Amino acid sequence: MVDRNSIRSRPPGKPIMHQNWARLLFLHWEFPATLIRPLVPSALELDLYDGRAWVGVTPFALTGIRPNFAPPIPVLSDSLELNVRTYVHKDGVPGVWFLSLDASNPLAVWGARLGFHLPYYQARMDMEGEGSTIRFHSERTHPGADAASFAAAWSLGEPIAEAQPGTLDFFLIERYCLYAAQGGAISRARIHHEPWPLRRASIGSLSSTMLESHGLPAIRAVPLAHAQAAPLHVEIWAPEAA
Repeated sequence: MVDRNSIRSRPPGKPIMHQNWARLLFLHWEFPATLIRPLVPSALELDLYDGRAWVGVTPFALTGIRPNFAPPIPVLSDSLELNVRTYVHKDGVPGVWFLSLDASNPLAVWGARLGFHLPYYQARMDMEGEGSTIRFHSERTHPGADAASFAAAWSLGEPIAEAQPGTLDFFLIERYCLYAAQGGAISRARIHHEPWPLRRASIGSLSSTMLESHGLPAIRAVPLAHAQAAPLHVEIWAPEAA
């Protein structure tokens, strides 16, 4: 049984990192589980909704990145990010498995690779907003990495009510831990923030090779889209053996 509620509570102890997330866009496509299974370690179970796996692509901006014991450092504490993710669980604890994470801040890439064993890649990125429209562009520049690019423009629509347990929105968006692997060992890191404030999103343009970079087929279907309605302060705990 997957417990989707208790994982939302604030973990005991102190976080090791603080971040602010803003202008985030969730784009999701469903896939047969058989296509996703080879991309996830066998120690993790795919987390499915009505028997289908989902893959998300999420561009966003980070500010105020800092360890728990220090204030943010100008320039070094900000980054743009684009991650490709799917959903897993282990021992009933649901979470996120990242297929890749691209970031514009080299320090963030280095720190996440070293401290969390996550597949981060350096990329050239820009993000701009005009009225209710946001544009984001990313081109991977990491030495030796597979090429991957993303460009999208979206408009913010009306607010959406907080996602409720049992719904697809809740399944996709209310995720409070991430899994990573080093060798054959699986780790789990908890995060905590308020429930996601959401708005509807209208996609004006979208060009991406992020899914294809992981061997997934290019799909023409319009993605399920949700936009972040307000910035979130996020606390992150140290990884532990899962």
